Amino acid sequence: MKTLLEAIRPTTFIESQKLRDYLDLDLTLASETFQHTGSFKFRAAYNLAVNVENDGILTASSGNFGQALAYACKLTGKKCIVVMPETSAQVKIEAIKSYGATVDLVDTKTVKRSDRVAQLAAENPDFYVASAYDDLFVIDGNASIGDELANRDFDVIISPVGGGGLISGISKGLCRNGHQAKLFGAEPLLANDAAKSLKAGEIVSNETEPMTIADGARTLSLGKHNWEIIKSGVAEIIEVSDEKIAEAVRLLFGLANLKSEPTGALTLGAVLAGKEKFAGKKVCAIVSGGNVDAGIYAEILLSNK
Repeated sequence: MKTLLEAIRPTTFIESQKLRDYLDLDLTLASETFQHTGSFKFRAAYNLAVNVENDGILTASSGNFGQALAYACKLTGKKCIVVMPETSAQVKIEAIKSYGATVDLVDTKTVKRSDRVAQLAAENPDFYVASAYDDLFVIDGNASIGDELANRDFDVIISPVGGGGLISGISKGLCRNGHQAKLFGAEPLLANDAAKSLKAGEIVSNETEPMTIADGARTLSLGKHNWEIIKSGVAEIIEVSDEKIAEAVRLLFGLANLKSEPTGALTLGAVLAGKEKFAGKKVCAIVSGGNVDAGIYAEILLSNK
């Protein structure tokens, strides 16, 4: 069985002169859109699948972690059940099924994903219950991105934030390599619990699942394991409006020839929202994934016409 480093694809660094000129900024994109299953989540999922002893894994996901875990379980010969909101992107639902996993759709307005996971866990006691972000195996898998970033001389690194699995992993990877870059988070304004948490000094939760276009960041709160890293390892979390997220999706397409899902475009949205913070700095923006329904993607691209 392959190790994590043997299984993953290295992140793709993109230096688009068009985008740099447009922003007047020394910006590099670190794209995970070419990672297995189309997002950084494969790093976390594979690390988890090879390290847990259980023959089955159960999780809740908006889609990216679900399909990454489904593929990782296929590679490692394990069963997989993924609880997903009915509002999840259809492309992600179909991808999970294609890897042989079971998809369990829930109406999050009436049933919390966590409650459904608890019910299924009781029915499948031999399954390992995995959080898409609040899990040490997940954080360690995502830390492999931080290891790659530590080989470059960035002054600033910006990561999308949902439950906190990616940014906490990046922070861990940077710290263990002694890299001194400032780490910023980029979070949807409509789902700004992480920004509130950092300001409050404690975890602040959303009351209901926020309906931002960045579906990968529709989380109720940061994970406890993630928070322990984020509270000291992240300089600031920038809140990004859905309008700026959509603008960033269009810019990535038009100026960098890169297809990004809205959650992946959060970091460029953060640059658009607060460019003055990064003037004169070598900036790296993580584009976390490219899994987006064709119809939704086309609607975003054409929405400014």
